[in-house]
Amino acid sequence: MDAFEAIITRRSVRSYLPDPIPRMVLERILEAGRLAPSAMNLQPWHFIVVTDKEKRRTLSSGKFAKFLTEAPVVIVGCGNEYLSPKWYAIDTAIALENMVIAATNEGLGSCWIGSFDEVEVKELLKVPEGYRVVAMLAIGYPRKDVDLMGRFVKIVRAKKSLNEIVSAEEFGAPFERTSDSAQQP
Repeated sequence: MDAFEAIITRRSVRSYLPDPIPRMVLERILEAGRLAPSAMNLQPWHFIVVTDKEKRRTLSSGKFAKFLTEAPVVIVGCGNEYLSPKWYAIDTAIALENMVIAATNEGLGSCWIGSFDEVEVKELLKVPEGYRVVAMLAIGYPRKDVDLMGRFVKIVRAKKSLNEIVSAEEFGAPFERTSDSAQQP
């Protein structure tokens, strides 16, 4: 699978098989995060891989995070606000997105989680002062059964067209496409 295909096929998965992720696969996903670009190459991130069932249950306490109990792996992305006060969140998010694309390439599903109590997560995972919890990623093999929430979101909030989100030279000026061949669902 090439990178563009991984971007096109990636979906937010909220229902997982209990199958563990092979260590080598997990390491490739984490390596993709490690190789992400960052402002001044400061790499202000730290990732906590959570596989413990009880810890995943605690992490699932957010309103939109209940399915974390199913995901065999949750990666908690933390950013060092002392090292990079202006860019830690963006840099950590870029690294996490690299992991999402790598997970898709490995045949895994993933979902970004922003629904969490940062104080609770920091306490549970012993995150030191100076680090902020930016986001969490659920990762695992998708269940083939119906993901009703995923289907509902896709129907209600379809992806906007390129013409709706891109301007040429100034806001609102049309960006002319050369063809529809690259357009995907």
